Amino acid sequence: MTRLKIEISVPESHAEAVIHALHAAGAGRIGAYERCTSSWKVTGSWQALPGSQPYEGDVGAVQSSEEIRIESVCDVEQAGAVQEAIRQAHPYEEAVIHFLPIYEP
Repeated sequence: MTRLKIEISVPESHAEAVIHALHAAGAGRIGAYERCTSSWKVTGSWQALPGSQPYEGDVGAVQSSEEIRIESVCDVEQAGAVQEAIRQAHPYEEAVIHFLPIYEP
């Protein structure tokens, strides 16, 4: 079974909703534990291009904002459902969701 590490950055106002969505889709299970996540504050930056509808900031301006980085895990078979659940809970037009393979010897 291939496991994936999930990384998401989200405004603090939506962190709990994203964490709940992760877990509702089956992410966060490690052995006999569930709802496993870690989170910390980070600073994200971006420049919205013409035609975008940014959650925060103005088109064309370089922006930065404090966000919460959330990490968890899931099985590769769960990745599609987890990604969809995160996108439903995440406020950004283009939510960045990383799925990274975990090496488990």
